[in-house]
Amino acid sequence: MRDVRSGFAMTNDGVRLHYLEAGSGPDMLLVPGWSQTAAQWRHQIDDFARTHHVIAVDHRGHGASDKPDHGYRVARLSTDIHQLIHHLDLTAVVWVAHSMGCALAWSYWDMFGGDRLARLVLFDEPAVLIRQPYWPDGLAERLGALYGLGQIGEVVAGLRDPGSDAEALSAEFLDAMWSPAAVEEERRWVLAQNLLLPREYAGRLLLDNVMHDWRDVLPRISVPTLVIGGSDSVIPSTAAHSVASAIPGAVVRILRERSSHFAFWENPDAFNREVRDFLDTPAARPAT
Repeated sequence: MRDVRSGFAMTNDGVRLHYLEAGSGPDMLLVPGWSQTAAQWRHQIDDFARTHHVIAVDHRGHGASDKPDHGYRVARLSTDIHQLIHHLDLTAVVWVAHSMGCALAWSYWDMFGGDRLARLVLFDEPAVLIRQPYWPDGLAERLGALYGLGQIGEVVAGLRDPGSDAEALSAEFLDAMWSPAAVEEERRWVLAQNLLLPREYAGRLLLDNVMHDWRDVLPRISVPTLVIGGSDSVIPSTAAHSVASAIPGAVVRILRERSSHFAFWENPDAFNREVRDFLDTPAARPAT
């Protein structure tokens, strides 16, 4: 792995955010999903640091960042990233997001517009995660809305209940996100990374994340955007098509091999190739 530096930035509410940094050139920000860490981007850091200044962030509570008892909401985490971008004086940022990291990008756009952003790469997150009973037939499938409220409520309750085996519940929740070919040692390492976020805080953040509906934000995005899905992911690939169709000028790509929710880890060559091809495309502004 290339020379990687570790740093910290302070938020306006006194939380130290940890980040990994490597390379030089245009700024690229790697934004993890729920309960995941900067270290899980190691394959992207190693590849893109050849041509970019790459920063991977640990959200508050995650990884090596401080673990305060407050702020486990999408809006706060996206505000943290806005402050990190300004702290590091990043410009023309390529924001590469996985899972909940996409929701943070949409929250960021909702609050700060395209401030210092040049491109978005959004991997494997629907604009809506909770199915609604009043929706017409077929809408949940087209959106990729994965969960019923009761289903996710049970997961959140298990994570937050001090008497439950939250570690076993977390392992079960993550198991669905891998391909059958995933190496057991890597599964265990990723689980350990996830458990660095205390389970009470993980439950709070998961509940906040799944309750959002970002469909009104997507048409307002005005930077070139790549939306990636996986044919074998727990998130239906229809979600990627739905998100891309709502963002002006967005490009959609569906990974076909080792294409789980963790495809950026299981098949980094394919994932990174799609991102690099997108970055090599002239940055024409979407039509408005």
